[in-house]
Amino acid sequence: MKEPIIHSLFPTPVFFSSLEREFTALELKFVDKNKKDTHNNQGNITSNNNYILNEKPFLNIKKELDLRIKEYFDKIICPTNKIIPYITQSWLNYTDKNQYHHKHQHPNSLVSGVLYINSDEKFDKIKFFKEHTYSTIKLPTNNYNLFNSETWWFPVKTGDIILFPSSLTHMVETKEGDNVRTSLAFNVFVEGKIGNNKDLTELIL
Repeated sequence: MKEPIIHSLFPTPVFFSSLEREFTALELKFVDKNKKDTHNNQGNITSNNNYILNEKPFLNIKKELDLRIKEYFDKIICPTNKIIPYITQSWLNYTDKNQYHHKHQHPNSLVSGVLYINSDEKFDKIKFFKEHTYSTIKLPTNNYNLFNSETWWFPVKTGDIILFPSSLTHMVETKEGDNVRTSLAFNVFVEGKIGNNKDLTELIL
């Protein structure tokens, strides 16, 4: 029998890129400094500074992330109007062995992202959840794929950059390995005109 064609309609984009360079000594020193100024999150600790990318030591990192964000919008959203995506809040997360990062989304944001500053690909991963998981009939499976799975995870390594819709639920399961998983998380919104004047959907931001 001829092999069938299976189309994936309306997929959720999870955009992977990388910093493509080593972190500088100044950047890493700044990361270590901020670990002394944190608060307890649900399962790990987070920097008190939640506009961390506005700080001078991260100026070059912000420029790199802005380029990836522009690429995400150009390739995935393809807006017709001239809109400018920009980073709103940004913060550092530190997850030690046996810690975790709770299941959550990012309200008041369109796109969210993570840059991994210290991550061991053997142990560290990010886990995503399908938006609608209720099924009237749920058939068991022994071969999970993108069509029948309710969760999906990706291994992550130092220098990885991930961008995804802010509404996509995600988490970090209990940390294994001896490294302190360190990530820079951020949210993205837009300025400009969205919608259409004649359709009465215009919104100027």
